[in-house]
Amino acid sequence: MALKWLIVIIICCFLEAITINLVSVWFIASGIVALITSFFTDSFEIQLGVFVILGIFLLITTRKPLQKLVNQKKEKTNIDRIFDMTGVVTEEISKNKPGVVKIDGKQWTAVSDETIPTNSIVKVLQINSTKLKVKKVEE
Repeated sequence: MALKWLIVIIICCFLEAITINLVSVWFIASGIVALITSFFTDSFEIQLGVFVILGIFLLITTRKPLQKLVNQKKEKTNIDRIFDMTGVVTEEISKNKPGVVKIDGKQWTAVSDETIPTNSIVKVLQINSTKLKVKKVEE
């Protein structure tokens, strides 16, 4: 019976490796406990009960904290880095016509709810695809 639980553990490991959604990792742990249980009892019902009940219990109690821990590290990309930075308008921005803003040495297409003349200082409010929404900074 131990060989069968070892196969279940390997299948769960394979499923976890291809999905990366933290779904079968708890059943890997409960499979290991069921494997250990198989050394002490020959009853398949008890082993299956340990596997299912422990797997569901671990899934319910530890999934959210573990997902927070795994998803905690978010690396900033270049576009995330310019959020909240200031830049200079190089082409006038009007309410209906995008302009150009230079931020961190790069030029970006920018839109605004107000008209902003050339050489004004602006702050990045939002990033929508490759366009920035900016607001004039009061000097």
